Amino acid sequence: MGCFCLKKVRNKSGYKDPTILASETPFTVNEVKALYDLFKRVSSSIIDDGLIHKVEFQHAVFRNSSKQNLFADRVFDLFDVKHNGVIEFGEFVRSLSVFHPNAPIADKIAFLFRLYDLRQTGYIEGEELKEMLLALLGESDLLLSNDMVEMIVEKTMVEADSNGDGKIDEEEWREFVKNNPSVLKNMTLPYLKDLTSLAFPSFVLNNEAEIIGNK
Repeated sequence: MGCFCLKKVRNKSGYKDPTILASETPFTVNEVKALYDLFKRVSSSIIDDGLIHKVEFQHAVFRNSSKQNLFADRVFDLFDVKHNGVIEFGEFVRSLSVFHPNAPIADKIAFLFRLYDLRQTGYIEGEELKEMLLALLGESDLLLSNDMVEMIVEKTMVEADSNGDGKIDEEEWREFVKNNPSVLKNMTLPYLKDLTSLAFPSFVLNNEAEIIGNK
């Protein structure tokens, strides 16, 4: 009883063998198995088809499936690697692995760049920074005035946009993070190495909410 029964789940839509996923990510086989338990809870919360739909993702993050948030949409889109409107187990594990303590720093930097590159142009513009900051503030207890938000965005752009073209490219972003390593502090979640009692919101929303605001 309580075993990880491969025969029962290997035909599930989107299922990937934990041994394969462990070989492709910093997770161990046992950690992948623990993630599968979490994945099953989320993917069956509304539509029991072995896939995480956006409504289930929003419900897991916000405890409210009717609540829309730009941050949740962006994270969902980044986890939905195939861009087919659902997150499969393999996508879930591979995407989540960027938060693992043993994940390469370069992967963490790239994930944050893609998070803020809302229009997927290969650049981060000031308006995108502002939109994401406002979305994050909307789900945190931190209250900032409009003037403070504008000041944070302007300060970030001045420091990061080294060539002064009004946008941040990937090279500029890497240099900015190098000079401001605290930007990455919430991209490493130590307890991903001990997946005995993982709650979905704790590794997505609560830890990302300070990326810009507390540089």
